[in-house]
Amino acid sequence: MSNQQTVLPGDETSVMQKTGQWMLVLFLIYLLISSVGMIGTGFKGATKGDAMQLFEFATNPFMGLVIGILATSLIQSSSTVTSIIVGLVAGGVSVEAAIPMIMGANIGTTITNTIVALGSVHKKKTFRRAFAAATIHDFFNLIAVVSFLTLELFTGFLAKVSAAMTGFFVGADASVKDANFIKPLTKPFIAQMQELASALYAPGMNIILIIFGVLIIFSSITFIGKLLKKLMVGKAKKAMHWAIGRGPVTGVASGTVVTVAVQSSSTTTSLIIPMAASGVFRLKQIYPFTLGANIGTCITSLLAATAVTGDTAGYAMQIALVHLTFNLMSVIVIYGIPFLRNIPLWGASRLAKLAMENKVLSILYVLGVYFGLPLLMIFLHNLFA
Repeated sequence: MSNQQTVLPGDETSVMQKTGQWMLVLFLIYLLISSVGMIGTGFKGATKGDAMQLFEFATNPFMGLVIGILATSLIQSSSTVTSIIVGLVAGGVSVEAAIPMIMGANIGTTITNTIVALGSVHKKKTFRRAFAAATIHDFFNLIAVVSFLTLELFTGFLAKVSAAMTGFFVGADASVKDANFIKPLTKPFIAQMQELASALYAPGMNIILIIFGVLIIFSSITFIGKLLKKLMVGKAKKAMHWAIGRGPVTGVASGTVVTVAVQSSSTTTSLIIPMAASGVFRLKQIYPFTLGANIGTCITSLLAATAVTGDTAGYAMQIALVHLTFNLMSVIVIYGIPFLRNIPLWGASRLAKLAMENKVLSILYVLGVYFGLPLLMIFLHNLFA
């Protein structure tokens, strides 16, 4: 009797389907990298090298923060917003002006899992657990932004540390080390898009190129997320079950790995909400996992930075490293100090209890934090400017 296993036709189809999906993921990553280059090229052309005249409103760090919060809340993808920011820095926006935008993206990205938690609103205890699990991420990111933006305004800590780190990644010719093959790969696509933009409206070619770049970033990240959900979410859930209950270090590590795998911190944190709602994991166990999601999401901006060459390559890599440094340091400092670590736990638990008693409060919270507060800051800025 033969010991050979028979490969069923359905299995062959499944393997071919998965192979095709992985090839599509690689193509979409290529589009993502190319689109960052498009934004940088278009932005340079549109501003003729004087980008700050176009972005004077963002030189105020609070307005930069508002831009990051609103953009990410509306798009519901910090990966998209941070990739666009890398492209803007490649086009001439200063790293200092972009740092608050990066921080704002961290706040805006938490809207997704908070909305997911609202799906449990009809069951009191379930909703309380879900809303606490969602808003612990909000409280942590708010504390991180307040702490590190204040530190940055007074010392320039993140700008200095990231500038020192950039030397390890960017060579003397201002190109990303070991990534010189990126430019020859993306150049033909960018050239084709420039021709298309010129054919559509030559005087506004650079603006059209920026719009194309933003649309491609948004589309590619959206489809990458959907494909990776199909390919990785089952494995991600197994990893979560294995690691979350084993302690804070493995919780942070698993949150990071899962987010890198699915290329979306919103997906990662949203996956955990049903588990929290059902009581499978306690709030203290979920907390480190959500922090790992903050770290894992930095992979997209680092990947985007490899697309940039020339004089601004160092700055593009620097803002991507700012994103990584900010998220790493906030986890180390806030989670590492018991007093600070307990604030998000207390805040999320208290807010969830109030929201359980008054469901309208949860809606007001979402609208207020992600839209009302940023719009109020814009109003006050215009009023006192």
